[in-house]
Amino acid sequence: MKKRIETVAELGRIPDDIRKQHKGFLEWDTVLSRRDHQTILQIVIDGRDPMAVDSEEQPLPTLVYLAREKRPQYNHHFKAGAMNALIRVSSRISNAPIILNVDCDMYSNNMDSFPQNFDNLTTNDLYGSSFDVINKVELHGMDNNGGPLYIGTGCFHRRETLIQDSASVLEETCKPLASCGYEENTEWGKEMGLKYGCPVEDVLTGFAIHCRGWRSVYFNPERKGFLGVAPTTLLQSLVQHKRWTEGDLQIFLSQYCPLLYGHGKIPLKLQLSYCVYLLWAANCLASLYYVTIPSLCLLRGISLFPKVSSQWSYPFIYTIMATSAYSAGEFVWCGGTVRGWWNDQRMWLYKRTTSYFFAFLDNILRLLGTSKSAFVVTAKVADNDVSKRYERELMEFGAPSPMFTILTTLAWLNALSFIGVLLKLAVHGQTPDQLAMQIILCGLLVCVNQPLYEGIFL
Repeated sequence: MKKRIETVAELGRIPDDIRKQHKGFLEWDTVLSRRDHQTILQIVIDGRDPMAVDSEEQPLPTLVYLAREKRPQYNHHFKAGAMNALIRVSSRISNAPIILNVDCDMYSNNMDSFPQNFDNLTTNDLYGSSFDVINKVELHGMDNNGGPLYIGTGCFHRRETLIQDSASVLEETCKPLASCGYEENTEWGKEMGLKYGCPVEDVLTGFAIHCRGWRSVYFNPERKGFLGVAPTTLLQSLVQHKRWTEGDLQIFLSQYCPLLYGHGKIPLKLQLSYCVYLLWAANCLASLYYVTIPSLCLLRGISLFPKVSSQWSYPFIYTIMATSAYSAGEFVWCGGTVRGWWNDQRMWLYKRTTSYFFAFLDNILRLLGTSKSAFVVTAKVADNDVSKRYERELMEFGAPSPMFTILTTLAWLNALSFIGVLLKLAVHGQTPDQLAMQIILCGLLVCVNQPLYEGIFL
């Protein structure tokens, strides 16, 4: 479908064969551009139709195609605006459970269970409509790293009787819900629905409803409830994490700082759990220090760590070995491989020295008034060659980027420092005890940067 839409955009008209494939294309004669068009809505599968069943004769849910209205003079609020439009339309059409992605990757696995009594729980905070909460709220799914993803699924039924209107009537009556002017002078994006004004609207909304008394549970079913897509190249992943960390730091520096907004509303341990992730961008400073200063000092013979023979080196050695062993063991226990864990360490370093750094820098520029936040859409569709390299766990360097410039510079710095110290060892034939830990650190960084060297030379 993506290819058909791009073909239509390039041709500037709707070919007859494409027009017949999708009812929604019938309205595209009046579409001016992807940023200037009316609401296009079609009920593709009507869940009330007894003939709507799958290959196992199980009933299919209602499936709706929606392209909300966009006009240049209106702010469409990116993904959050799209989700709010979907919430309103799905509430009116399907009379079925509403799925709200509150992206709780930041939550602890030790979340308390939902309260058993929902008498005082209302959905007006989220949806501003007349809904009843039926009996429970479940959170389930997996994130794009294979870990648990907490997605709030509320069983909210409308108080009216079951909808009897035909699909065509519902399509017309629901179009105003996805219009540009529907949210004018309302609380949508503020007190209702997903919140606007932040690149990570899911985190902000999840935090806000936590502060209103909602609770999270850990639920990891054998049969996965959702299938998602993730970036398949290094640059796409770095761009995505740059947006996430930039938005996270925005939340920490705003009125929604967990230590301030969450005070008295959520436990201190949950406030601190949020802060760990909201301060990801600031972690770039410590990471950049450890990948540059020790290597530079190594060339000059300046010692920064205790001697290996000294008892003061034991905390360093223990911390490094214990955390690495625990991390690797947990990764393998969750179904990964040792090679996958090692690549995960690479990504950990690459994100901290590029994505986090640019996110931190952009927040500083935003506070100074010299820059504005931009919502960068992450590409998640790859061609066959890219997909094959991804499956072989090969990193992709197919596009120029300032992030690659930083990674390459740091890789060269550590390689030259490591080669330099090896030459000194060859000449003098003895390893200075006080530099041993720096040599090990520099050698590890060279191993981590192996894909960069392969990209440069091979």
